[in-house]
Amino acid sequence: MTHLLLDSHAMLWFFWDDSRLSTRAKALIEDSDKRKLVSIVSCWEIAIKVGLGKIDLGESSRSFLPREIAHNNFELLPISLDHATMVEGLAPHHRDPFDRLLIVQAMAEGLSIVGADAVFDQYGVARLW
Repeated sequence: MTHLLLDSHAMLWFFWDDSRLSTRAKALIEDSDKRKLVSIVSCWEIAIKVGLGKIDLGESSRSFLPREIAHNNFELLPISLDHATMVEGLAPHHRDPFDRLLIVQAMAEGLSIVGADAVFDQYGVARLW
């Protein structure tokens, strides 16, 4: 069974039924046989961007995210000390700290990342889109 780690934009586009989410990604997320995980780092990233006015959820991330995550039967993936320290060994192909943590979480937990950003491919993690 493939376990999926949703990138922030993939998660939001799924919640919003946004056409920017690929047909394949949408089908994978809708597949009830797949385990869908959302990293705490993605929730943190979204909260920061809402606070900066870069994302408009129509409400606070504090109310939006828990409701939508529960409604869609997604699981939260905590950030472990191993995850945090594994970032140190990553090649500097990509400098986004949120994505770098997603990459090491996917590596450590054997997850496939659902996301459009091809930079994930440079790290040898499975990316589905």
